[in-house]
Parts: sequence; structure tokens; C-alpha cells
Amino acid sequence: RRAMAARWLWPLLLGIAGLGGVLQVHGQVDNLGFINLDCGLPESAAGYVDSVTKLRFTSDAGFIDAGTNYNMSSEYITPTMGRSWHNVRSFGGGAGTRSCYTLRSLVAGLKYLIRAKFWYGNYDGLDRAPVFDLHIGVNYWTTVNISNANTPVIYEVIAVVPGESVQVCLVNTGSGTPFISALDLRPLKNGLYPMANATQGLVLHTRANFGRDDGVILRYPDDPHDRFWIPQSKRAEWLEVSTAKKVQNIDDDSFDAPSAVMQTAITPVNSSSPVVFSWDAEPSASNPDPGYVCILHFSELQPLPVSAVRQFYVTLNGQLWLGKGFTPQYLYTNAVFNSIPNHGYHQYNVSLNATGNSTLPPILNALEIFSVLPTTGITTATQDVSAIAAIRGKYQVKKNWMGDPCVPKNFAWKGLGCSYAVSSPPTVTGLNLSSSGLSGNLSSSFAGLKGLQYLDLSRNNLTGSIPDTLSQLSSLTLLSDRQSTQWINSSWPCEKNSRWLPNTQIW
Repeated sequence: RRAMAARWLWPLLLGIAGLGGVLQVHGQVDNLGFINLDCGLPESAAGYVDSVTKLRFTSDAGFIDAGTNYNMSSEYITPTMGRSWHNVRSFGGGAGTRSCYTLRSLVAGLKYLIRAKFWYGNYDGLDRAPVFDLHIGVNYWTTVNISNANTPVIYEVIAVVPGESVQVCLVNTGSGTPFISALDLRPLKNGLYPMANATQGLVLHTRANFGRDDGVILRYPDDPHDRFWIPQSKRAEWLEVSTAKKVQNIDDDSFDAPSAVMQTAITPVNSSSPVVFSWDAEPSASNPDPGYVCILHFSELQPLPVSAVRQFYVTLNGQLWLGKGFTPQYLYTNAVFNSIPNHGYHQYNVSLNATGNSTLPPILNALEIFSVLPTTGITTATQDVSAIAAIRGKYQVKKNWMGDPCVPKNFAWKGLGCSYAVSSPPTVTGLNLSSSGLSGNLSSSFAGLKGLQYLDLSRNNLTGSIPDTLSQLSSLTLLSDRQSTQWINSSWPCEKNSRWLPNTQIW
């Protein structure tokens, strides 16, 4: 028997998504909290409605302050190509550089689907596709491996966002300059994908819609969550089954598979044969033993006579997934899935085999496969993040101040000293902003860094008085502002152990 290579399904999308004339795409203007960023679109350019998806795109300029805009080489642009592919934002700086997008105005604790899209298109004229890493927040997400200039690549993750923003970071690993074409965010109901929680996310491996051969990728509005369902059909092996009737979701459905997807399915051409598919494990240095979650979506699409029975076993690598045979409901969605990720196999083989009393072969409507992404990285203390972000905003500090201030350690912001305790989040203990072009008064936001021990503001153009709130910094023992002594001496008691700033030396 021939197994379906599941890994092939998602790359199929990579070569066709957003190419308008190659495949039809259903869609309309989003109004559900979607974020659609055209990366590399000039800040001065007006947003636009994509002619194919009908989703509104805006420039990414307000979400990141690093990188350079480039246009794809004209030889790769075609009349049917979606506009968001025409340009990229590229991030120079060498190995070890981290460049981060901040997606704001989110709901803390809510689950989101995030998609990052890449099409090299020889934008830099080097004809050398790069390899680099993606992080979500402080956690490694995936390695972006661009196979050639004319192959788009899309990566998707479902994750719980702990705060009111989430950061997507591109990391230069020394194998070429990172770049990005587009970035999407979609809010999800928290009841969906229960395997995604505060400690782990789900990285998409495959999402397939069986029984279609019309080339239509189903997404929003057919799917209100704008997931991409890739059509799959093999006429030599599968019979297509379909209905025009609505397929409803069961109560408390964990996946909300859309009716348009569930209205088609496949059964084997040989009624005595199973439906089989497989995928290979993809270990990485950061995750040598990845866990996988597989979700099988079923619905009976034909009214069966009383004497007919469709029942089958679901097995994974020869082991029964369910303890008994499974029978899909007529015009209702059902899902068979593993709540606990599967580990330890080089290859995963799933088979749907008819039970002994079944008179009909197995049926399969749709499929999703995810690898599990640990999201247990501890972020910098919330109060410190808020304070340093306010300082960064007030003084328009550029440097490499993107992503989490202290985590991971090798990406800690330039000029920051951090304390890393085992049982508590990292905190900012030192801040060197000397020769940073600061001007104006001293921000009261410095007082939000409760663990601050030293602060160097020398060689800047700060003016005005020192906020009384800085007297709350009981740990501060060193303050340096060599070129602003006038406002220090006139506004601050300079003697050590002053009542304003105990145990502090002023240079």
C-alpha cells in the first residue's frame, strides 16, 4: 500500500499561497481583529485591500524600527502574484543579531494564530537564499530555510499570548541576512486547540482538506479563523465524497472545522483497503525529540441505509489509537486526536482500517498535524519591561532594543545589566545610556526599574530637575551624568547617604 507523505501537504501551499491566478482563494475584508502586515511596504504608502484575498494590508513600519525595505527582483514578479509578496524587509547586522516585530493591543491570555511569510525573489541581487531562525517572544519557533529564490515559504504557530503584545523575532544565525515578506495574526477562541496552552504552542506541519480537486484553498470567510485548508485528492487511490448540506459542529467543539471543509471527504478506491498517511519527525538542535499532535476530522456525508455500517479503527504505528471502532456522525463534525504529544518515532504512520462488522470503508474529511513548541521561557519582570519600554519610547533609543530586554541572555539589550535568579523573572540591574543622544528631562519611568543598581546617563543633553520618584530606587548605588552636573548639583543633594537617594554616588 502507498502511504501519503503528510509533509508534502503544507509545502504545497507554500508554492501557491497568494498567487491569485494559480489557485482561487475565498476571502473578504477582515474586521475581526486580524493583523495583516505587508513587510517592506514604505511607511508613507497607504494600506490596500488585496485583490485576491480581500484582506486589508498595512505597512509594517509601525511594528518595528529596524531593517531596510527592498523590492523583489522584477524577474520573479508575475501579474497573478499577490501584492504583499512584491517587497520585503531585510535585517542586516551580522550573526547574533535579533530583529523583532511587536504586535500590540492583544488580549493577555488569549490564543492567537501567527503566520510569517517569506519569498526571497533575489531581492538583494546576491542570488543566495538565507537560513535563519524565528522566535516567538523569548522562545525558539522554527528555522526558516529558503530553498530557492522562487519558492515562497510560510510558517504558522498557535500560541497563548501572556501579555497585551507578542513579539516575532528574526535571528541571524550566520547563514544569510534574515528578511520577511508578510506577517499575519488571527485571534482564536480559547476553547480551540486545547493542546496549545501557557507552556506549549503548536507549529503547523500539515493542514489538508480531502476530496477537492478544484484548486480552492479554503480560508476566511469560509473559515472565520482564516486557517489555510489545502485541497488534497488522489484519483488513483481515493474516491471523492461530497454533500451540499451544511455540516455542523458538535457542542463544545475543540477545533471548529468549517462546514465548507467538512463537506468533502475521501474513501479508498478499493473498499477493503485502509486510508493511510505518514510523516517524518523533524528534530532540531533546540528540540531533538519533537512531540506531535495529529487531529483527524470526520463527518458522515451520506445518509446510510439501516443495514449499512461505517466503522473503523484508528492506529498509530500499529497501536490502537482508540480502544474501539469509530463511527462518524451524519452531517456533524467529529475529531479524533491525541491530547498528549507523541514522541520517540522517526516516522509516524496513521491507518484507518474498517472493523470486521463494517460494510463501508473508512472516510476522512480533513487533517491537521502540529509539532509541539515549548513556551516555558521565562520573560523579564513585567514592571521592568514596561519601564524600559517607556524609556525607549521617550528617548527614541534605537541600538538593538528589540524583543525581551534580558532574555535570552545572548540577546540582552545593549547597555542593560540583568539579574537572573532561579526562582523569579530576570530584572534590570544596570542601565548604560551614555552617549546615546538623550535630550529633554529625566523620565520618571526610571523609577519603575526597582532593582536598578547603576545608571549611566553621561555624555547626553538632559535638562531639568530630577523626579522625586527616583528616591524610591533603594538599590541604586551609582549614578553617572558627567556632562549634566548643573542640573544634578542644583536639584539633587549630592552627598552620599542623602535622604533622597540613600547609598548613591553621583559622578
